[in-house]
Amino acid sequence: MTASATYPFTAVVGMDDMRLGLLLNAISPSIGGVLVRGEKGTAKTTTVRALSALLPQVVTVPGCRFSCDPAAPDPTCPDGPHADGPGEARPAHMAELPVGASEDRLVGALDIERALGEGVKAFEPGLLAAAHRGVLYVDEVNLLGDHLVDSLLDAAATGVSSVEREGVSVRHASRFLLVGTMNPEEGELRPQLLDRFGLTVEVAASREPDERVEVVRRRLAFDEDPAAFAAKWSAEEETLRERIAAARALLPSVRLGDGALRRIAAVCAGFEVDGMRADIVTARTASALAAWAGRTDVLTEDVRQAALLSLPHRRRRNPFDAPGLDEDKLDEILRQFEDDEPEPEPEGPDDGGPGDGGPEGGGPDGGGQQPPQDGPGSDGTPPDVPQQRQEPAESGTGPESGSGSESAEAPESAPASGEAPEAPAVAASAPFRTRRLDVPGLGEGSDGRRSRARTAHGRTTGSRRPRGALSRLHLAATVQAAAPHQRARGRSGPGLLVRRDDLREAVREGREGNLVLFVVDASGSMAARKRMSAVKGAVLSLLLDAYQRRDKIGMITFRGAGAEVALPPTSSVDAGAARLEKLPTGGRTPLAAGLLRAHEVLRVERLRDPSRRPLLVVVTDGRATGGPEPLVRAARAARLLAGEGTASVVVDCEQGPVRLGLAAELGRELRGPVVTLDELRADSISALVHTVRTTHTRRAA
Repeated sequence: MTASATYPFTAVVGMDDMRLGLLLNAISPSIGGVLVRGEKGTAKTTTVRALSALLPQVVTVPGCRFSCDPAAPDPTCPDGPHADGPGEARPAHMAELPVGASEDRLVGALDIERALGEGVKAFEPGLLAAAHRGVLYVDEVNLLGDHLVDSLLDAAATGVSSVEREGVSVRHASRFLLVGTMNPEEGELRPQLLDRFGLTVEVAASREPDERVEVVRRRLAFDEDPAAFAAKWSAEEETLRERIAAARALLPSVRLGDGALRRIAAVCAGFEVDGMRADIVTARTASALAAWAGRTDVLTEDVRQAALLSLPHRRRRNPFDAPGLDEDKLDEILRQFEDDEPEPEPEGPDDGGPGDGGPEGGGPDGGGQQPPQDGPGSDGTPPDVPQQRQEPAESGTGPESGSGSESAEAPESAPASGEAPEAPAVAASAPFRTRRLDVPGLGEGSDGRRSRARTAHGRTTGSRRPRGALSRLHLAATVQAAAPHQRARGRSGPGLLVRRDDLREAVREGREGNLVLFVVDASGSMAARKRMSAVKGAVLSLLLDAYQRRDKIGMITFRGAGAEVALPPTSSVDAGAARLEKLPTGGRTPLAAGLLRAHEVLRVERLRDPSRRPLLVVVTDGRATGGPEPLVRAARAARLLAGEGTASVVVDCEQGPVRLGLAAELGRELRGPVVTLDELRADSISALVHTVRTTHTRRAA
């Protein structure tokens, strides 16, 4: 396929919500972009690229790297000031931000050496400049660093990108249609970042054989002869392009009356969304829907469709909440305003309703479903999403010992014919705020909020010679390095002559995210109903803590004859919560198998991501009953992990008046602290006492 070939937007099969969200942003960029959530292989990238080809051409100042409009040039443009003169027309650009991009690649790079040595403000534009008056596409936006996402969304909200370093400032306009895509299985965006996207849509591959056949047929035809395929759809593309232009022209005439505003306010209040951004985005989306349908009045159907696009991602209060919107509740709220509905205007023959999701039909082969980029495509059916976590079966949140017929412990020993029957899964107790567990020492992993690390952002702790291009100047250290050489360099008057060897970059310390690997004992000794509910509640709390601290997580469970990886290392804590909820219990306690499996998982992860340090959290009562010499083998496995420097924490789940202290023994072998379920709580008295004692011991040492 040639670089200039673009799959036609009108040839996309299905994906109605995604196509509609993109078209509405093309009509009204002030909506704030669209976040596309969906499984891999659903051709999200292909659809976004197809949209960029439909956008109207832009007229720019000749030679301006920042795409200034000659009719209203940016007064702060680094390439300005611009003289009056004719502009040049070009297609709207689509800039793509890769996951591994640096901050300089996004916002641009300032040449600090030339700024200090020559007094020249030399600025190399980044992707925010390239996307101005076009499209900025961010694939896997949930995997971007927080500082990149913050810069990206700040520019999207303000329309301005700023680069400020050591007193040198560059500002330029940056207004673009923002499109982000993500696979929820790889982790969620923080709620405050989700809120910055105007709309969100869910996509999934079609399960209908006929639709999948059509996706494959069109994709193969496009790959065989892109030019001929595009020509086949050129009439539909031109019709859609004209309709977008007409809707843009009509948008300023759309009337958003008090009745529509009351509906929007009632819906946003009824779903208890935070802040006022939801109301504003819903209003802009409803207006764009009316313009797309060729109307100048916003109807109830516009408000309803706008709410379905703008509110689902704003209702998530924590990563365990299922996305989506209760449509029955939405209709109930809107029914209160049935008497205020304005009379709809007659529609023209080419006008479509707000729910048509884009062009109907799509050409000789029928209407629009999208081809996948790498495989089968999808229809507009929402993907399966995690169900909201059920309320705990037991009251209370603290650790409790089980008793009674339902809470009796599962037998530790298995009959000769096999293992003891497993106990039914129980719900986790309510999560709580946990103490911060961290990895000792100073790391260099990805930005996060858990352990100390050298990072690009944080407090300055020192300076060093640059390693490669200078990124963060340490001004005082640079002056100190240059000052002794001024006489030798012929400088006798005021001012400072700085050379490259004098430059020093700042060394900063912040916090990193870690890989938190849970090793959870699911054996019979842990199977008491109330006890396991408390254990699951503790692990759920740690999962929530890992989400807030930007960690990756993984989960290993051991019971019966061995251990298994319940969840490979991932950024999706809701996937961890789902695995935890269904965790079965019962059988023997192969503690050594669990530790050895953890050792293997960590070995592989070190190869994949050497800079991310692991934190092993072993949740157990310390008993070991599986295999020959179980305690000896468990101690040997623990020493293996400790010998490699793995930071570990043991959560002691032992209960009752008679305690064996085996979890404490395990902690000594792992060379890590041991905390009880109660001490794990950040607000408990025992946790405070434990913290004071630990601090006192460290100071004494």
